Amino acid sequence: MNENLFASFITPMILGLPLATLIVLFPSLLFPTSSRLVSNRLISLQRWMLQLVSKQMMGIHNTKGQTWTLMLMSLILFIGTTNLLGLLPHSFTPTTQLSMNLGMAIPLWAGAVVTGFRNKTKASLAHFLPQGTPTPLIPMLVIIETISLFIQPVALAVRLTANITAGHLLIHLIGGATLALMSISTTTALITFMILILLTILEFAVAMIQAYVFTLLVSLYLHDNT
Repeated sequence: MNENLFASFITPMILGLPLATLIVLFPSLLFPTSSRLVSNRLISLQRWMLQLVSKQMMGIHNTKGQTWTLMLMSLILFIGTTNLLGLLPHSFTPTTQLSMNLGMAIPLWAGAVVTGFRNKTKASLAHFLPQGTPTPLIPMLVIIETISLFIQPVALAVRLTANITAGHLLIHLIGGATLALMSISTTTALITFMILILLTILEFAVAMIQAYVFTLLVSLYLHDNT
């Protein structure tokens, strides 16, 4: 039971070679590009959604922060598409791997922090010691603020991993319960199946929301450092 429950989180292999790289590159093929003067409806919808999200997310940034627009839009597209593709049957979701999420969170967080120390050194250092702190509490607060700073990328990665993994486990468990109940009680199996459909719809929303939340938090970290 444990092997079946967590089998979907194991990186697929062919001839002993992991397919994670191919799976990560696959979502980029789902976004068509057009060289025509008049785009079709799919590309127009894609551009409209990107403009809407970028306007909401990057409107708070100054000129230096807006240079990250392309990177952040690519990030939200990548996380959103990998989350959605993971909901397909017999598929693999790279964002359920904590190592991959840390690989996205740490460089982006580090880039934002380094940008802050380079452009706003005094303001960045002032975050470690709030104004008006009593003298005996200064060493403790500096340690606490330092820990809170370094825990930010870990929190980003764990939040994304936990939400996507929990949704997949619930779908797996409720789907298994539905199959088991079909031979016992058809009515109960139908009710469980309706719950499974509602949960699947919820997971589609969670997949997009988590991509937005991850990118938004990176954008807020960038805003604090530019």
